[in-house]
Amino acid sequence: MMLPIKVGHAYDVHRLVSGEYLILGGIKVPCEFSFEAHSDGDVVFHAVSEALLGALGEGDLGTHFPDNDDRYLNYPSSNIFLYCLDLVEKAGYVIGNIDCSIYLEKPKIARYIQHIKNNLANIAKISPSQVNIKACTNEKLGEIGSSLAGAASAVVTLFNKDTIG
Repeated sequence: MMLPIKVGHAYDVHRLVSGEYLILGGIKVPCEFSFEAHSDGDVVFHAVSEALLGALGEGDLGTHFPDNDDRYLNYPSSNIFLYCLDLVEKAGYVIGNIDCSIYLEKPKIARYIQHIKNNLANIAKISPSQVNIKACTNEKLGEIGSSLAGAASAVVTLFNKDTIG
C-alpha cells in the first residue's frame, strides 16, 4: 500500500580534524577543519539521505554504504544523495520538503546557507522553496560546542506521485 505522505528523520555527526575545508551539502566551506569520515563526511548529504531512506523504510546509510567497504573510501556524498533520490523516484514518491539543521560552533556558515540550499534543490530537482537550511551552534557545550565535531539533522516529507496534482 502506497501511503499518500511519508516522513523521515535522521542525524549525522563526524569528528572534526585539522584540515582546509568542510563539505556541507556539496559546498566547500574554507576553514581550519575537515570531517573525519570514511566518505567525504558531508553531514548535510548524510542526514538528508538517511532521512530519505527512513521515509522509504529502506534502513540506514550503513546498510547501503558500509564503512568497511573500500569502494566507499572518500566517496562523494553527493553520490549517496543521488542514490537515495533514485530510490525515492523508483518507489513512486516526490520530495515535498527538506528541513536540515547544521550544528557547528565554527566556522560560521551563514553566508553559505543559500548556496547549500540551492545545491540540494538543484540536485533533487525541486524548488529552493522546498529546502530549508538552518545553522546552529551548540552554545559551546559538548563535542560540537568545543569544535571537536560537527553534525546535521534532517526531516523530509515525501508525497505519493499519484496523490498530488
